[in-house]
Amino acid sequence: MTNHRTMRAISQDVHGTPDVLQEAVVPRPEPGLNQILVAVRAAGVNPTDWKHRSSGLFLDRLPLVLGWDVSGVVEAVGYGVTVFKPGDEVFGMLPYPYGVGSHAEYVTGPARAFAHKPADVDHVQAGALPLAALTAYQAIVDTAQVGPGQRVLVHAAAGGVGHLAVQIAKARGAYVIGTASAGKHDFVRSLGADEVIDYRSVDFAEVVADVDMVLDPLSGDTRTRSLGVLRPGGVLVSLLPGADPDEPAKAAARGVRVETLLVEADHAGMNAVAELVASGALRAHVEAVFPLADAAKAHALGETDRTTGKIVLVVDEAPAGA
Repeated sequence: MTNHRTMRAISQDVHGTPDVLQEAVVPRPEPGLNQILVAVRAAGVNPTDWKHRSSGLFLDRLPLVLGWDVSGVVEAVGYGVTVFKPGDEVFGMLPYPYGVGSHAEYVTGPARAFAHKPADVDHVQAGALPLAALTAYQAIVDTAQVGPGQRVLVHAAAGGVGHLAVQIAKARGAYVIGTASAGKHDFVRSLGADEVIDYRSVDFAEVVADVDMVLDPLSGDTRTRSLGVLRPGGVLVSLLPGADPDEPAKAAARGVRVETLLVEADHAGMNAVAELVASGALRAHVEAVFPLADAAKAHALGETDRTTGKIVLVVDEAPAGA
């Protein structure tokens, strides 16, 4: 039972398999300086959620409420907030990694981690976007500065980050090549990809060349071999650390740049994402939607590594205790 001082949240007391996630009644937060309190309507689930659930990754505190993606309604604003008012519909990514906690009925975060939700997009769609879309945007726009006519290779192009990266690169005027299993080629082409490569039957390094940017969510051997498809001056943006000690020398010899990106909360980036969404240039594919109480099922599905696009948790339209 919740009241105005408490809320439902998905919490864990230990690290482990999805069944460590349990619904709990916890204190409802209050917005601090420059923060907003959001009544959560939907919250995406990302690979970083199940990595933190199982091992802690960047966060060593327990108990832990996971979740960085959020779409919802501003319930209250803290001192100093001018960009939102109670009743505004917003979406955003809580500061990664330490601002975690959106898998709950309410969450607080810096006002400028959010943007106004486009009016014609529902909360499920908006809740699926922030972390993955910001990752893709910060890689393609901020880091690689992709522009019209450039060639971009997106690995795992049907995945959470990848399928949004294809759309963002196309919106920038790029020629986009994606890698995906054969069964997902039609989907990747529907996003705007100009070429799709079946990574299971074709070595991308033998059929791709002279690209300006590679977006690599996978790392490992994929990261190493991706250096060879870049033109001089090109950039490889990876989302996971590399393991090849010779990588800097290899990159220097080819005249290319290698960057490892960790997504950041970003007001300007969220506004840019919102504009792309409002214009119809960007949309998340939602593979599955689960009620908040079924977060463990959402994690189990995500960990199969077979999903296309995103998984979203939804909270009742009128959260208990509101």
